[in-house]
Amino acid sequence: MPHSTPRIIVLADQIGLRMRQLSRALDQLPADQALNVIAYTLHPDNSLLGSFTQLVETGARVARDQAERGVLAPEVCLALGRAANELHGIGLDLDEHKDTLARAGAPAGTSAARPASPAPLVARRHR
Repeated sequence: MPHSTPRIIVLADQIGLRMRQLSRALDQLPADQALNVIAYTLHPDNSLLGSFTQLVETGARVARDQAERGVLAPEVCLALGRAANELHGIGLDLDEHKDTLARAGAPAGTSAARPASPAPLVARRHR
């Protein structure tokens, strides 16, 4: 059964709207609840980030096919491929911290370990 492009565009608009709503709602949550939502949505398995990464990877494959047929410039295909790779890398970076995020979002009084005092923000990036 062929897909209707306008229906898929409407679906993409609805998903974007819901993500914006989620972002606004996240901003209004208490910190522990917000951390739970962040941990859930960024978890590397079956999450919003994983689904978006899969969407960009699919787009990169489609773009590669179209570039090979001469429909798209190769730069478009390469840009989508780089974006898919970067999103995958971001997912791997966040995977290292999924347990910490989950513990930080645990309700008060549970066995979750919380830092005794605030820590200075230090940017550490490695892959």
